[in-house]
Amino acid sequence: MSIVTKTGDAGQTKLLFGARVSKADLQVEAYGTIDELNSFLGLARAACDDPRISDILEGLQRDSFIVGAELATPLGELDKLKTRVTPELTAVLDAHVADVEKTSGLLDDWALPGATRTGAALDVARVVARRAERCVVRLHDVGDVPNAEVLRYLNRVSDLLWLLGRRYEIERGQNGALRV
Repeated sequence: MSIVTKTGDAGQTKLLFGARVSKADLQVEAYGTIDELNSFLGLARAACDDPRISDILEGLQRDSFIVGAELATPLGELDKLKTRVTPELTAVLDAHVADVEKTSGLLDDWALPGATRTGAALDVARVVARRAERCVVRLHDVGDVPNAEVLRYLNRVSDLLWLLGRRYEIERGQNGALRV
């Protein structure tokens, strides 16, 4: 067995449950961006020395497989998935957001990315999450995302990543706040 199948050499790939589509398909772009987000979440987690944040990032990485699978599944096959993006997944993020927002000075202003390595890694993950969200909006706009919870979930992910980056830096005396 090899990872090299040569079946994608002509620019096609397989969705879950077998349908073949162009590698330029919006659906492939969306789940591919979720895969990229997962990698950047891993980078942020590897750079992070705060176990609270690391645990949250690992949870987001695990959830990204649920999001990616849903986006990589043709509409007619969604009932075959064992797990889907649910309001409960988003509620977990809402709870994290509420907790992080208690940090004094967190919402005072914008922050310049890069005050710390971990903060910068969280910011990169955040912008990839926003790009993933835009991909899913494009899919939603053409009727290919019936589960609006995917959009809510991704919107919350990027909010949470921004907040985690700011909290991490504030707690280390590296606020980096811009006075705009």
